[in-house]
Amino acid sequence: MISVVVPFYNEEENIEPLHTELSNTLKSLGRDYSIIFVDDGSADNTYKNMLDVREKDDTVKIIKFRKNFGQSAALKAGFDNAEGNIVISMDGDLQNDPSDIPKLLEKIENEDYDVVCGWRADRKDPFSKKISSKFANLLRKITTGEKIHDSGCTFRAYRNRCVKGLDLYGEIHRYIPAMLLWKGHKIGEVKVKHHPRKYGKTKYGLQRLGKGLLDLVVISFWQRYSVRPIHVFGGLGLLLGISGTLLGGYMGIERLLFGRGLSDRPLFLLAILMVIIGVQFVASGILADIMCKLYYGQNERKNYLIEKTVG
Repeated sequence: MISVVVPFYNEEENIEPLHTELSNTLKSLGRDYSIIFVDDGSADNTYKNMLDVREKDDTVKIIKFRKNFGQSAALKAGFDNAEGNIVISMDGDLQNDPSDIPKLLEKIENEDYDVVCGWRADRKDPFSKKISSKFANLLRKITTGEKIHDSGCTFRAYRNRCVKGLDLYGEIHRYIPAMLLWKGHKIGEVKVKHHPRKYGKTKYGLQRLGKGLLDLVVISFWQRYSVRPIHVFGGLGLLLGISGTLLGGYMGIERLLFGRGLSDRPLFLLAILMVIIGVQFVASGILADIMCKLYYGQNERKNYLIEKTVG
């Protein structure tokens, strides 16, 4: 079975044409399928148009949010309600082409991938959006180690087990490949078609870009230090504390041997500040370690992922 998750926010004109294209593609596969439309608190007729589609097609399931929670939350709700062995996610703006779904399925099933990402090799977006996307993709590759070309593309195929239990919030949906790579999943990509937007307005802007960059900082830190945050906080604390102690000790020796004053020397104040900040960093690392133990301890959450058990 295949489940297709599509989040919408003020996309009233795109509901019916997307459903038509999507249904034609899924019917041609000859498999059981379900379509999950998520209304992310739209202020137009998006929900009404979803209901109209639902009356004609009972494979459509609708999830309506009370308010706009963001695309990450909408995808999370869709993933939590997806029952298919393979889960497809895509945008609701008609820029992704449902006819590419067979390519995603072929790649994920025949080459034993856990996730297959769409690669918009020939994007039909404004130049400014292309440039910002290239910059964001380069930054992701440097900080997360992922090697796919277009991790910002929502058009992806997942094995169901990969998306269950994903913590999605903020603008973090664009880093799902990095999160799954960190968990040890095998990630591939295929080139997909990309169309110019016909209806509605893009939801991307400088504000979302800034939020995405901040989320990238969190993801990068979580990948490296989620098990032992004391290693980064404690390391910085020790470096600052030892440096401040050595600097203060040197100046203290100067005071004792050569009678040089301390109260009028900025370096002495800097040494004291470095020691204080170093202690604070170590304390923060200990507190973060305790919080991680609580995080992994709740609901029997583990800091490892088993691929297979034999016997």
